[in-house]
Amino acid sequence: MPEIRPLGLDGVFELTPRRFQDDRGFFVETYNAARFAADGIDTTFVQDNHSYSAEAGTLRGLHYQLPPRAQVKLVRVVRGRVFDVVVDIRRGSPTFAKWLGIELSAATGNQILVPAGFAHGFLTLEPDTEVLYKVSDFYSPDHDRALRFDDPEIGIDWPVAAGSLRMSAKDREAPHLADAAVFREIA
Repeated sequence: MPEIRPLGLDGVFELTPRRFQDDRGFFVETYNAARFAADGIDTTFVQDNHSYSAEAGTLRGLHYQLPPRAQVKLVRVVRGRVFDVVVDIRRGSPTFAKWLGIELSAATGNQILVPAGFAHGFLTLEPDTEVLYKVSDFYSPDHDRALRFDDPEIGIDWPVAAGSLRMSAKDREAPHLADAAVFREIA
C-alpha cells in the first residue's frame, strides 16, 4: 500500500508507493485500482501521458479540462525532479484560487493525485526530466484550458525567476484566472 498524505486542498494527495530494493535495483507498484479504491481513491484512468523536458526551468501548465471532460491526474517523475503545482479552480470552494506546490522526483518515487476542478502544472528542476501521468478522461481540445503561470491573484512562488522559464506560447499567453473559464459553483 502506498503512503497517502493529504496536502491541504480538498482531494489533493501525495502518494508514496513502497519500494522493494536490492542490489539489482528496485521494484515498485505505482498504481493498483483495488488498493486505491480501498483507500477512497476510486478513479478509472483511461490514458497514460509521458512528458520529456530537455532543460531545467521548463514550465508546463497550468492546464485543465472543463466538464464534462474534466480529468483526475496521477502524476509521477521517472527521471529528474519537478516542482509540481495544483490550483483550486472550483468557484465557491473555500480554497478557490489557492495553490500548493510539492517536489516530485524519481529518487523519492512520490506521486500527486490531482482531482478534477484543479489546474495543474510543473516546473523542471533538472535537465532531462521525464514525467508520467495517468488521466481519467481522454484529451479533448474543445475542453482544454490553461491559466497564466504568473497570475498575481493566484501568486505561485515558482522556484525559478520568470524571465528564465522555458514554456510554450500557449502557456505564456494563457488567460488570468479572472478571465478564464473555470469550474462552476460547487455544492
